[in-house]
Amino acid sequence: MLAGEQGEPVRKAMEILLALGKIYGAEDLVPVTHVQIAGVSFKNLGEAGLEFLWEWADKGARVRVPTTLNPAGMDMAQWREMGIPLEFAHKQVAVVDAYLAMGVQRTLSCTPYLVGYRPGMGEHLAWSESSAVSFANSVLGARSNREGGPSALAAAITGRTPKYGLHLASARLAHYRVQVHCPLQNEADFGALGYLVGKRVRNGVPYFQLRTAAPDLTVVPGRDVEGMLKALGAAMAASGAVALYHVEGVTPEACRGGVLSPDALPIVVASLAEAFAALNGPAGTIDFVSIGCPHASLAEIEQVAHLLRGKRVQATLWVTAARQTREEAKQRGWVEIIEAAGGHVVADTCVVVAPVELLGFKSMATNSAKAAFYAPLHSGLSVRFGPLEECIQAALTGKWGT
Repeated sequence: MLAGEQGEPVRKAMEILLALGKIYGAEDLVPVTHVQIAGVSFKNLGEAGLEFLWEWADKGARVRVPTTLNPAGMDMAQWREMGIPLEFAHKQVAVVDAYLAMGVQRTLSCTPYLVGYRPGMGEHLAWSESSAVSFANSVLGARSNREGGPSALAAAITGRTPKYGLHLASARLAHYRVQVHCPLQNEADFGALGYLVGKRVRNGVPYFQLRTAAPDLTVVPGRDVEGMLKALGAAMAASGAVALYHVEGVTPEACRGGVLSPDALPIVVASLAEAFAALNGPAGTIDFVSIGCPHASLAEIEQVAHLLRGKRVQATLWVTAARQTREEAKQRGWVEIIEAAGGHVVADTCVVVAPVELLGFKSMATNSAKAAFYAPLHSGLSVRFGPLEECIQAALTGKWGT
């Protein structure tokens, strides 16, 4: 590959991977079974990113392992209804077309484990979406570093990635032991906890002891355990750079034992108040509500439909999900209920990568700590953060806390 015998795009891709491997001291490469590419929204890529992608596509670059895409900057079918400007839409279509030309699947979701590929224990990946990397490593026991867009594309083209970091068992030990003494009752609480711990450990590996905070995490029928863990990991990846965490008695490697370092530093969380204060702004009036960051599962869409049945929203409501998930929810009648209430189930995009700042919104309510963390900086929004029920109430009234 490096000698150019398989073409110029493969040679360039291998050069990227070898340079990355040298930086991190990798001794060799490891084959990957799946790649997830971030850097899809034109909002983030811009003209330079679009030109980079088409340069590779025009030279014949093709992926050799199953590869999926992160969200784009708009719903590819309903962008007009979203209010997306025509020029942005044309550029976004060109970005997705470049990836399609290279053989990448058009999933456009940050939750490939829900719709694209659910890796198994110990499986080596090259994923670049931070929340998906956290979920794959922690909840599924797969192995992936937090790739950049170019390195993920290079891994897809070669089918390999440098073997360093979380591909090695030695790097998967937890060096922080987090004892939580306040109750964790919903997805917002798990997100708030993730915000606090991510700020503290940065790119470290935490080991959570939640038996006091959430003793029913795995035993209450119908509780969306994966949804809670998804919120926890996404928040830590946003406020810090956590790509792997363990939960005692819950996540697979923690259940097998041997992942807590003997010299792990203790962290005690007695209250979530600091996180809720940091993630909440002063807005009283809400004109936009966003649910589904990371992308909503079927269970989450069902919850929204249940809360909206027979009611009417006053604020704009987006429930963002993978298109496949949206279609399944539509077949079950949940999309119809949400739309009858005036809400929107939006596919292919999310609030973090959509050009929300162009749509006239000033204030947003969300149950996602990740969205609450990024929205003020990325979109200039004043944010209210809380559980799903409070966010839907804000959508119904246009007010927070009524």
